[in-house]
Amino acid sequence: MDTIESAAHNSLAYKKLQGIAGMNGDWSMFGRVLIAVGLLLVVLGIILVFLPKIPFIGRLPGDIYIKKEGFVFYFPITTSILISLILTLLFYIFRK
Repeated sequence: MDTIESAAHNSLAYKKLQGIAGMNGDWSMFGRVLIAVGLLLVVLGIILVFLPKIPFIGRLPGDIYIKKEGFVFYFPITTSILISLILTLLFYIFRK
């Protein structure tokens, strides 16, 4: 029985899992990362559901929209700058 357990602990898969969890086998950090990724996916899903209902996104002054016969060009530069500023502010707040 000890031989089987020691062989399992010396296996490559077990060592890789230890590398993920840290050498002491503490999985709490890995669990926290999974929770954070899950919450990020939930927030992204909520944003994607409600994004079409926000009236000004994509139609701000400064967004470039050219429509000609058989051709449409749209470049939401002002919207992109606004989203960039909001994300920069959020990352700055949560970094501290």
